[in-house]
Amino acid sequence: MASGVDLDTLVRVRKVRDRIDREFAQPLDVDAFARGVHLSAGHLSRQFVRAYGESPYQYLMTRRIERAMLLLRTTALSVTEMCFAVGYGSLGTFSTRFCELVGVAPSVYRDDGAVPLPGMPGCIVRQITRPIRNREAPHPSRA
Repeated sequence: MASGVDLDTLVRVRKVRDRIDREFAQPLDVDAFARGVHLSAGHLSRQFVRAYGESPYQYLMTRRIERAMLLLRTTALSVTEMCFAVGYGSLGTFSTRFCELVGVAPSVYRDDGAVPLPGMPGCIVRQITRPIRNREAPHPSRA
């Protein structure tokens, strides 16, 4: 993780990551996050990538999809309701991003997605249900 990032900067970047985790349903404002940790937006973004391997925006999108996956597995919310609950303003954008990271549409995931076994530890459930980054999800017709 933090290759080439000094400890003070890493602490600041981690505060931003923690804030994104808490406020994932809010619009992303890198400028506000940067001001909150006394860094420029550009420096924060560069250091975030160095520390975590993805930009704050990519990290936020992944968190939103992870939360959507949880809601699809555990609630009866409609896909549209769930889309807005995790911070997307457009069902089309949400569905496209979900398919890119998970490999199937949200409704298909709800019906056929990873279903944890009874008694499976939470850490294992999180690992097997984590979305894949960088459009790496296998296409269903090629799987």
